[in-house]
Amino acid sequence: MLEYKKVNNLTGWLVFLIATTVYILTVEETASFWDPGEFIAVSYKLQVPHPPGAPFFLLVYRMFAFLAMGNELSVAYWMNIGSALFSGFTILFLFWTITLFGRKIFQIKSGEESKGQILSLMGAGIVGSLAYTFSDSFWFSAVEAEVYAMSSFFTAIVIWAFLKWDTLTDPREENKWLIFIAYLVGLSIGVHLLNLVTLPALALIYYFKKYPNPNIKGAIIALVLGGVALIIINNIVIPGLPSIAGSMEIFFVNSIGLPFGSGIVVFSALFIGGLVYGIFYSIKHQKVVLNTVLLSLTFILIGYGSYALIIIRANQNPVINENDPKDIISYISYLKREQYGYRPLLHGQYFDAELVDQVEGSPIYLKTPNGYEIVDYNNVNKYDPNRTTILPRIYSTQERHKQIYRSKLGLREGEKPTFGDNLYFMFSHQLGHMYWRYFMWNFSGRESDFSDAPWIGITDFFSEKFPTYIKENKAHNNYLMLPLILGIIGLFFHAKKDSKSFYVNAMLFLMMGVVLVLYLNSPPVEPRERDYIYVGSFYAFAVWIGISVLAIVDFIGRFNKNLVVSAALATAITLPVPLLMAQQNWDDHNRQGRYLSVDSARNFLASCAPNAILFTGGDNDTFPLWYVQEVEGFRTDVRVVVLSYFDTDWYVEQMTRKVNDSEPLPFSLSYENYKKGTNDVLYVYEREGLDAISAREYLRLLKNNSDLLKLGTGGRMTYNMVPSKNLILDVDIEKVYEQGLIPEDLEYLMVDQMNLRVKGSYLTKGNMMLVDLITTNNWERPIYFNNTSMATITLDLEDYVVMEGLTYRLLPVRKPQNMRSEMVNTDVAYTNVMEKFALRGMDDPSNYFDDEFRRFTSNHRSAINSIAIALLDEDDLDRAATIMKFSLEKMPHEAIPYDLASGQMVPLLFEVGEDDLALDIVEKVSFRSIEMIDFYQRTGRDYDRDALISIEMLKFFVPLLEERGYTELASQLKKDLERFLGPSSGGSLINPR
Repeated sequence: MLEYKKVNNLTGWLVFLIATTVYILTVEETASFWDPGEFIAVSYKLQVPHPPGAPFFLLVYRMFAFLAMGNELSVAYWMNIGSALFSGFTILFLFWTITLFGRKIFQIKSGEESKGQILSLMGAGIVGSLAYTFSDSFWFSAVEAEVYAMSSFFTAIVIWAFLKWDTLTDPREENKWLIFIAYLVGLSIGVHLLNLVTLPALALIYYFKKYPNPNIKGAIIALVLGGVALIIINNIVIPGLPSIAGSMEIFFVNSIGLPFGSGIVVFSALFIGGLVYGIFYSIKHQKVVLNTVLLSLTFILIGYGSYALIIIRANQNPVINENDPKDIISYISYLKREQYGYRPLLHGQYFDAELVDQVEGSPIYLKTPNGYEIVDYNNVNKYDPNRTTILPRIYSTQERHKQIYRSKLGLREGEKPTFGDNLYFMFSHQLGHMYWRYFMWNFSGRESDFSDAPWIGITDFFSEKFPTYIKENKAHNNYLMLPLILGIIGLFFHAKKDSKSFYVNAMLFLMMGVVLVLYLNSPPVEPRERDYIYVGSFYAFAVWIGISVLAIVDFIGRFNKNLVVSAALATAITLPVPLLMAQQNWDDHNRQGRYLSVDSARNFLASCAPNAILFTGGDNDTFPLWYVQEVEGFRTDVRVVVLSYFDTDWYVEQMTRKVNDSEPLPFSLSYENYKKGTNDVLYVYEREGLDAISAREYLRLLKNNSDLLKLGTGGRMTYNMVPSKNLILDVDIEKVYEQGLIPEDLEYLMVDQMNLRVKGSYLTKGNMMLVDLITTNNWERPIYFNNTSMATITLDLEDYVVMEGLTYRLLPVRKPQNMRSEMVNTDVAYTNVMEKFALRGMDDPSNYFDDEFRRFTSNHRSAINSIAIALLDEDDLDRAATIMKFSLEKMPHEAIPYDLASGQMVPLLFEVGEDDLALDIVEKVSFRSIEMIDFYQRTGRDYDRDALISIEMLKFFVPLLEERGYTELASQLKKDLERFLGPSSGGSLINPR
């Protein structure tokens, strides 16, 4: 006789073992691109990550770091193993969730399960949980140290716990489980807030259990109350309580004159005292519901208490201390993610709306020795009321976003968008492109890992439309729509057999999918694909995939009354579906042998001279650098400066302190000149007759808060300006020459003055501090930029930087107009690439390199091309040929397909006499380009950036081949171009660089 409880437990743990083994076998061996580099670094040393933080995540993953046994190179691996384990537990609780739903569908009473019912439930749990195990988006997060694996675990265990609570009959046990669930919710706040989105759906479980005769009105009230619980936790408990404490703190310090912290102490005493009193009152008067609510709130706050780590560690001034939330004011800003700006949800402007006014909002305080000082105001932009709308979706007024809106909506320049356009964008882009496309990726199929890749289905499996470069892409996965079909079967069967639990899962599906899409209100372009945000919705759909097994059991049972046979057949029919998903997804989710995320960071740092200052542009350029410095201890003498953070006072202040082996950065401006609310933006207001101003003199005027720089405004605040776009820096040529800073072959380009010209109409605080750093540093420490920061700064420095590998060093030399590439210190750059660069695994075709890896590979190839061009200009053909062969050997086409940078190498290879290598690149790039253009034309797709580059590459190759005498190949490429584009003339837009 099968005992259900034992079978259910053992089968669940077996599925856990399978999932965890899969994730461990495919786990990334080091830090991945994007946030994992940051999270590993801050977990390792318990530092402060980007808002709103994840303190409980840091504490737990710090424990996984201990498993490295002191080997810094293994820290990332063990933290990634942490995600694999939490993901395995997510699958475990999904299995038990499916079997709990199945029991309700079968209306099985405890202890009365038949053998056939047990086998049916086990089949449903196995198929549904394994389908989610091998789903694209969840598997992606399961093998890297990011918050989404642990967040999914909390979501899964809370859903399971509520379903488990639903089976209880003892009120005392029920209340214990509710308090346990509250504690889980509180802990999850210290990881990610996705868990809170489940509360409205879980409120239905409570309603259906407590009210035997439910109706639509009651269900709606339950959903609303669940939403209220969500709002209370998300808007009142998390930021609200600290905000109240902050207001009291400001009042007690500024108005009453009490010491710092007095307001927080009083608030804490009142709140905790009130909570304790309420609990004792509920016990004394036997108020069971009140007692349960208050205890639940208490346990939520206990879980939320992990956030104390953020303030404690911020006050220790760790190396990574984002937003520096040391006091209650900065902590509130940190929690509210104020640095990320505001997105309108219910009412807002169209993207073409004109700004008509700025209304002074709430004051911004800063803690000073004399109290909390108002340094600025949260100004609220007021737009033309005729160009506002309810439910704004096309709201961003950024120029780049405006152009994308117009392109997606088919609007001509100057044509005004309508509310219909607003809704079209919501349905086509936000819901269609940013959710349903991701949904279909997971349950139907994915064309590739190229940017904005569409989903594919059954017809695509049998179609010959896909070119080789897509078919060979490891992320080209087709599940024949089978998971989708099973999920739909399960959905309808669930709705028919048990409407109550169906509504619960449907709300989970919608709340963590469609509703979340509407709440996030995505802009028209994101820096990367965001499918990982919606894994909770995919989790709910996996429940229906599991329930589809019960639907098939029910169908077979109409012809075969033996439930055991029906269960076995249904499981046998459906189990191949998750196995197909595993087979399709394995190669593009197996991250073994991938190191470029870390190696590229090492290569950036290796490209810098000792004691250097390296500017980076943003997250993906910076987080791997933080990892290799903070965890692996590599090149800690280099000070990494994130240009986007440099606009904040807290970050500039951190740059004035010694960090690891890096001395403080030299500035002439003091804290009073860059504190919050001071010199945040300096508008260019060119004075008549003033063509230029000395950079040192301008900084002196700023430091002294000179009236000569004051710009009048209508508000309470005064602002400084820049009186000329041309900021002239005088160079001590003799000092520079004596220090040997200038490469010998570039000495003829030395200048005694540099024009730090402002590109646009204003300087941000970060660029102001950059001017200060360049001026005050006086060539004592090397200053470098990566390619992203060079494109981001609003100072025109391109003609004054010398390439030394992957980085560009600022030097007092000016690039001549006739130079065909950037200035390169060939000896240093060549040595850095050939002797110091790490490119592990880049030559292995079995490794999976996604779009992010290919982008960084292209950066490396492009840098090597620049060095080769400079060597050729020096007539050093041998070293030029050697470094290009090094590039082709370390990053071959078979592992990472040739790209634009590879095509740009062709004329350089011709120049050194390596015609065979050049022709090989031409052949491979041309084949891919022709395939791509043909594919786009056959399928009626608009040419994207990749297709346009392919066209230009073909145009680029034709004259090169003709010049080298390869007329037959050139003629063939011409014919291909004419076949696609018609007879045309005109050269390529692509330069050899």
